[in-house]
Amino acid sequence: MAFNELTDGLSEPVRKAWERSLTSGRAALSRRSVLRAAALTAGAGSLAACGIPPARTVNGTGDSTANAAKDLSESEREVNFSNWPLYIDTDENDKEKHGTLEAFTAATGIKVKYTEDVNDNVEFFGKVKPQLAAGQDTGRDLMVLTDWMAARMIRLGWAQKLNQANVTTAITTIDSRFRAPDWDPGRLYSYPWAGIQVVVAYNRKATKGKEVTSVAQLLEDPDLKGRVTFLSEMRDSVGITLLDMGKDPAKFTADDYGAAVARLQKAVDNKQIRRFTGNDYGQELSSGDIAACVAWGGDLIQLRADNPDIEFVIPEKGFVSSTDNLLIPAKAQHKTNAEKLIDFYYQPKIAAQLTAGIGFVSAVTGMPEELAAVDPDSAANPLVVPTPEMAAKAHVFRTLTEAEESDFEEKFSKLIGA
Repeated sequence: MAFNELTDGLSEPVRKAWERSLTSGRAALSRRSVLRAAALTAGAGSLAACGIPPARTVNGTGDSTANAAKDLSESEREVNFSNWPLYIDTDENDKEKHGTLEAFTAATGIKVKYTEDVNDNVEFFGKVKPQLAAGQDTGRDLMVLTDWMAARMIRLGWAQKLNQANVTTAITTIDSRFRAPDWDPGRLYSYPWAGIQVVVAYNRKATKGKEVTSVAQLLEDPDLKGRVTFLSEMRDSVGITLLDMGKDPAKFTADDYGAAVARLQKAVDNKQIRRFTGNDYGQELSSGDIAACVAWGGDLIQLRADNPDIEFVIPEKGFVSSTDNLLIPAKAQHKTNAEKLIDFYYQPKIAAQLTAGIGFVSAVTGMPEELAAVDPDSAANPLVVPTPEMAAKAHVFRTLTEAEESDFEEKFSKLIGA
């Protein structure tokens, strides 16, 4: 299906948001240097526009009336796992080897076909939705998708409810912060693979030693005028602005959203904000071409390693966080094996091995102690292992209705000139 066919049926602002993510947002970027896509994807309306009916649901829960297939897990000791590139631990001498997957096979006898084919949420959704909408197997038993897309999959009835008996380790070791997102309360369908953080960063040399500690300073400090960037991802830039205004991104109203956009607009009009970016802020921040910005925590680990002048700050009023999540798609042929793999990654020792390999936040309790034994530097990095004080400042951006999605994206598109 062509891109213009995929976007048929979308409102203009949502279509633009999709395009923006593919060209300048997280969707356009490599895994190691940045995070995942956080653009909007086609909803039920666009499915119909492509001649694909939306999945049926039961009692509005998003649970399909026929989303399960015969489980071949017992007779076929395998699991097909789709993930993002460079988003798993690898052997330094052989990039095709992944220690955690080999440990899983050794422990269970289940072989893993591991494919790095989730280049961004939008593209991947377009790849699998014809099969899912037609009630067909995608050839995948497990996939990793960002929270807003995971919510869409559940709502459409395209994710299978987990057998709780097969994920007992995950149930007991998932950190309480990740246990009950509004789009999957109780984690009945999903478990986090890794967490994402949106923080403030600055170049100490470019600010001449001046600290930058808040979003308010980014928006108002005359010493930073014209040398500030925000992110082109709506949830990240508006979310952290809402926090600075004392509003919870998980509970904000339309008026709150409008006020946050107006505040950003004022900074654009005053030329305080230079522009809204994808991860290209990294090069500008490192060179000192910009002095400060809103940044993704995953970027800053490498940026700080390359340039000791780069600093990051957790604003006093909080920061925005999100997750990438493990899901079992409808009609998966090896559901039990996939559940066993999910559960395996919730062993603290295995979670530590994964975290050491990717440098993103883990949702597994007990992981930090295990990580300290294998990678003390990562264990001491609050971007990898948030301190309790930092974790208490994490906030999620609430799930939007389709009407809100269109309205909010239209306002944000006008703000950033998209």
